[in-house]
Amino acid sequence: MNAQIEIDGRKIGRDFPPYVIAEMSANHNGSFERALEILDVAATTGVDAIKMQTYTPDTITLNSDAPEFRIEEGLWKGRTLYDLYAEAYTPWDWHEPLFKRANEIGVTLFSSPFDTTAVDLLEDLNAPAYKIASFEAIDLPLIRYAAETGKPMIISTGMANIQEIEEAVETARSAGCDQLVVLHCVSGYPAPADQYNLRTIPEIESRFNVVSGLSDHTLDIATAIASVALGASVIEKHFTLDRSANGPDDSFSLEPDQFGHLCTHARTAWSALGQPDFGQKSSELGNVSFRRSLYVTQALKAGDMLTAENVRSVRPGHGLAPKHFDDVLGRRCTKDIKAATALSWDMVEK
Repeated sequence: MNAQIEIDGRKIGRDFPPYVIAEMSANHNGSFERALEILDVAATTGVDAIKMQTYTPDTITLNSDAPEFRIEEGLWKGRTLYDLYAEAYTPWDWHEPLFKRANEIGVTLFSSPFDTTAVDLLEDLNAPAYKIASFEAIDLPLIRYAAETGKPMIISTGMANIQEIEEAVETARSAGCDQLVVLHCVSGYPAPADQYNLRTIPEIESRFNVVSGLSDHTLDIATAIASVALGASVIEKHFTLDRSANGPDDSFSLEPDQFGHLCTHARTAWSALGQPDFGQKSSELGNVSFRRSLYVTQALKAGDMLTAENVRSVRPGHGLAPKHFDDVLGRRCTKDIKAATALSWDMVEK
């Protein structure tokens, strides 16, 4: 039986349509009104859930300008960790009204906690699930603390090797988490599609007996759609109102129209998978008659011989199947036959 979990009443696993999560991350760009708008707009795209992040610069790093606290390359080159997270974090006093708005508009909201105090805050808000970010997948005490809530947990695996993934899964399970999702992830921002190795997704599922999926940091939706064919039951993708807004995460996020296409096409891809089936489909039934069959091409008299000159395989399909062509050649007609008549066994001598 395929692994499955349930978040906020929605069943998740291979037997159900992909569970699509819109990651708000830092795309509120410091504006509470923008955060509310992200919830409102994302909910119209067809997402199953919206996810935020719960930390402060002081709970995630140290206020230091030392070299190891500076980002030397990539999207955030030249910034200190503290400076970046001071801009990107979602203030904790926003959480309660954001959860309230999500409830009002009927969309599931949960978060990634980055320390135990974040878990405590989210528990007070009755968050329905927890997401462990890739960078925290090695923080086993955090995983243990979140797992002890008994809530479903999603763990991203960016940068983690197989041993680290095993440790994270074992820690979650031993602490009481029996509803676990493990997302394949490449922690590049953005990440090149050719580095995703999507065949890792079914390997995660079979090796750990978990629901598997994809945390996607590519710039379009092709990788996420392809992942569905390989068994991704959860897709997480960053969501923004405007990719050109110059926030920390805007440039590699999807805008509303793109996100709507992701939701639609991911579910279409899932519905197209189906089961092995070689039978005729209902949509084909009207076209069966247009397959090829054997027809008499010229008028024949009873007793005339059937030859390759007066019998052909053509469309439509009302006569004998083309596989009987060699069987009828050389036999004689039992009756007069008009040209363009579908050949049947009662017209052919035994």
